[in-house]
Amino acid sequence: MWLRVTAREFSANGDDGNRRALRAVVDDGRVPGLIGYRDGEPAGWVSVAPREDFGRLDRSPITKSVDDTPVWSVVCFFIAKDHRRSGLAGALLDAAVAYAAERGAEVVEGYPLDPTERRIADADAWHGTLAMFTAAGFTPVVTRRPGRPIVRRVVRATD
Repeated sequence: MWLRVTAREFSANGDDGNRRALRAVVDDGRVPGLIGYRDGEPAGWVSVAPREDFGRLDRSPITKSVDDTPVWSVVCFFIAKDHRRSGLAGALLDAAVAYAAERGAEVVEGYPLDPTERRIADADAWHGTLAMFTAAGFTPVVTRRPGRPIVRRVVRATD
């Protein structure tokens, strides 16, 4: 919910309120992301949806829209500790791109961190890394702060 609501709303909601708000997204028929499984157990998560679902992106000078291209956004990863550094995040990114394309996305966008330009704290790794996104066919389109590019991948030719 962090990227779906304002900072004030997120704080006021608290943990329980944010859980209820995410449940409301699901109950409304929207899919907030995808879950990755290993051996039948949930092991990771990626949040992907049309950019307009994530209002905080446009309120940030770092992630504000590059142009008026309609995009789907990959904004968040969570990988369970036992499954980190196993390729699961990359597999979830591939699944998110496929999911967006199946639902009509022409461009998918991400907001990774580049550890070659600045150190990434473990707590910030939820954005994904630039290397992971470039390995999945994304290319940087703008960098407004060192180590924080906006990347895109065209998944369907636009007319």
